[in-house]
Amino acid sequence: MSGMRLLVGTIVMGVLLPLTLFFLLGLSSPAQLFTIAVSTLLTWGVADLFAGILERPRLKNRSPGHAFREDWERRQKNPEAE
Repeated sequence: MSGMRLLVGTIVMGVLLPLTLFFLLGLSSPAQLFTIAVSTLLTWGVADLFAGILERPRLKNRSPGHAFREDWERRQKNPEAE
């Protein structure tokens, strides 16, 4: 994740959304606010991880081992591109 994306996501999913839900649901305990904040932040992190995995290119008629070797060789030849 890039710096700005991480900062905005943390503010929105870790602070703004939990506070909004806390007040709209009429909750009163700091533990409830903390639970909402942790839940939304964790869910956002897992969703971002899955999105990163799904945006990777498919195997394109290659075996997983062959695709891994090709990617490894490409990174060895051009390390500054990563």
